Amino acid sequence: MQGMRSWLAPLGVVMVAGLLLPPGARADVNLHGFVQGNYAVNTNSANPDGDSYKWAEERLQLKLDATQDALQLFVKADAWHDHLADKADDELREGYLNYAASSWDARVGRQVLTWGVGDLVFINDVFPKDYEAFFSGRPLEYLKKGIDGLRLGAYPDFASLELVLIPFFEPNHYPESGRFWQFDPLPGVTEATTREPDEALGNGEIAVRAYRRIADFDAALYAYRGHSRQPAMAPDSLAASRSLTFTYPELGVYGASLQGSAMNGVVSLETGYYDSLDDQDGADPMLPNSQLRFLVGYQKQLWEEGTLGLQYYAEIMQEYDAYTETMPPGFPREREVHGYVSLRFTQFFRNQTLKFFWFSFYSPDENDFLLNPEITYHFTDHVWAAVGALVFGGGDDWSRFGQFKENDHGYLQVRYEW
Repeated sequence: MQGMRSWLAPLGVVMVAGLLLPPGARADVNLHGFVQGNYAVNTNSANPDGDSYKWAEERLQLKLDATQDALQLFVKADAWHDHLADKADDELREGYLNYAASSWDARVGRQVLTWGVGDLVFINDVFPKDYEAFFSGRPLEYLKKGIDGLRLGAYPDFASLELVLIPFFEPNHYPESGRFWQFDPLPGVTEATTREPDEALGNGEIAVRAYRRIADFDAALYAYRGHSRQPAMAPDSLAASRSLTFTYPELGVYGASLQGSAMNGVVSLETGYYDSLDDQDGADPMLPNSQLRFLVGYQKQLWEEGTLGLQYYAEIMQEYDAYTETMPPGFPREREVHGYVSLRFTQFFRNQTLKFFWFSFYSPDENDFLLNPEITYHFTDHVWAAVGALVFGGGDDWSRFGQFKENDHGYLQVRYEW
């Protein structure tokens, strides 16, 4: 979505969508939006490209929600000016038609889906994410990316069923090398290409969820068949690489979750088996091995307006012996069991107009961490601002958060919404 598109393109999408509605639906049309500034300044060192900012932009979002009987049209479109790239751009973040009958519904178009019970940990939520947005201090809503596809829901008495068909692959977006210092396992590479899955019939993705209430718990089963959204590296030579290709291996995910009231709080359990369909025996060191992933979470209100959440998440690599035997010398080796503890604390003040927020990850096995404090103040019902920081550290130069230790920054978000 680059090039000739202007700042007015999202506005045009919203207006055209509204005009396409039947006349009787216009009484149920709601148009909302916001203008916002996002700014993140380095506190350790400049970016690899020399900039002092991780992010600097002004953004406009328009959101249309229109209904008539069982039919709903929803459009969410953004336009922004990026000062670091010195360009304006736009994006259709969501745009779908939804039909809801008494025992089933259908949604077609671009939509954001959220599955699972993890807190910033995604096991059975296999849909695309924008991790650069999260690591640069943008509002949390920008962590999730939309998928273009079809969602079908059915609601018989025994359970609720959901089927998602995704014809076009959408990868995760990770921090760019120009804005973030990060570990490079192949510094000698001078040429890199990306090969995404072919857009061919039968090569799409399919995800299924079945869920229902059991006693005081929400229980769910999940299945997914598609591709890993994190790229794998295929270098021309492991000894002296000069070029490499990023690919997205085939992946199957099968899991379950449980969440409900227990121990005077809310308990969350989730697990998933990541089946590396292109490397089930673990013999290719450049492809991810299969993994068993799980999390255990607990959230409790400590006192009035104060809430604490704790979570442990772990990945257990399968076929670990094959992985260690084939890994070339000098490459960093992942651990057979790798985990993180997360802590979320939220405290409201002044009739919930002032919020203090803390979120952190810490790995007991790699000893690296991420710290994210934030303070948000609502000046009015329409205007709020947030200041916060992202601090990375510990671990090795190649660990998940340790590699970002030169990227500490503070950020400011200011929004007017209507």
